[in-house]
Parts: sequence; structure tokens; C-alpha cells
Amino acid sequence: MSNIVANPEKYFRQFIPDRDSLWIELEAEAQHEKIPIVGPVVGELLFILARTSQSKKILELGTATGYSAIYLAKACEMFKGKVVTLENDRDMAARARQNIQKAGLEDSVEIRVGDALAEIAKSDEIFDFIFMDIEKEDYIRALSDCQRLLKRGGLLVADNVGFKDADEFNQSISTNPEWRPVSFFAYLPLHSPENDGLCIALRQ
Repeated sequence: MSNIVANPEKYFRQFIPDRDSLWIELEAEAQHEKIPIVGPVVGELLFILARTSQSKKILELGTATGYSAIYLAKACEMFKGKVVTLENDRDMAARARQNIQKAGLEDSVEIRVGDALAEIAKSDEIFDFIFMDIEKEDYIRALSDCQRLLKRGGLLVADNVGFKDADEFNQSISTNPEWRPVSFFAYLPLHSPENDGLCIALRQ
């Protein structure tokens, strides 16, 4: 006999983390404009992972309106760290820049406009933490550069790995001895979509 709570989605929705007015504004904007964002549960997870790993240099692939970059920047702010976030859409990058300024985090976030795959291919910077949220079919193409740019003992977090287009990435990272991954499918309130997969991988 199962002891799980009745209607678990309704039950766990009550535990959505508190957040300030800017995040709520960005959530409403994302819903209205159909902009995919990680939402407050994954945002809080990113904050906890980056903070507990004491990450000082964070790379984000895919900025959108800056929602997740703000979580990451707040996590590394106490270590005087920095988030480098890559966005291909110039208009979206401009919106993210405004939102990051509203959050008072402009000194903690550098937005680079350009194709994420092209940018990481030419980079030789080493990062403590990488968050990947670009086109899912590009995850597999980004994986080798993420492996090269992430320090040993660093964390890679990939969003939306429940999407079919992430399958090749999921299969590859699960058998690569350079990574120690855990992938899970979960209910993630206010995430886009709310039922989706996440991959968290330790660079060995």
C-alpha cells in the first residue's frame, strides 16, 4: 500500500520558495510571452548547488531574461564571484542586462552576446560551475567543451533533459568516465514545463 500524499503536485506546490518582486515580475512576463524559465524551485536548487560548492566562476549557456543568472549571481556574490552568461539574441540580452541591473548585480554578471557553442569552443577559461539551458539538441555538441572548461570537482547542471532532443546528451554523459551524473524526472512548479528532467554531473 502506497503512503504517498494524495495529489502530490498540489501538495508540493505549497513549498514553492519565497522570492522577491523582481523574480515574480519575470515569472509573470515569462508566462505572458511564453519565455521558458527555470522557475523558483530550480532557481533555488541552482542557488544551493552554487553556494554549497563555493563556486566563484560560473558559466551559463542561455541567458533569456536573466532569471536564472540572478539566482546564480546571488549564490556567488558572497565569494566575490562572477557569472558569465551567453545569449545569442541581442534583444533578449539587453532585457537581461536591465533585469540584472534592477537586481543590483551588474558587477557580478557579464552578459556576452553570441552563439553559445561558438563562444565556448574558442574559450580557455576554467569554471567552477556550468549551467546549460540552450537548445536541447545542442547539449551533446556542448558537452566536450563543458568537460574541457569545467574544473575537476566542478558541477554541470543541464535543464530540460526530459526533452527528446536531449537523449543523445543523456546517453553520452551517463557512460562517460569523466562525469559522475545523476539524472532525475521531477515535478518542478513554475518551471517550463513543470514535469521535466534535470541532470547534475560532477566533473571527475
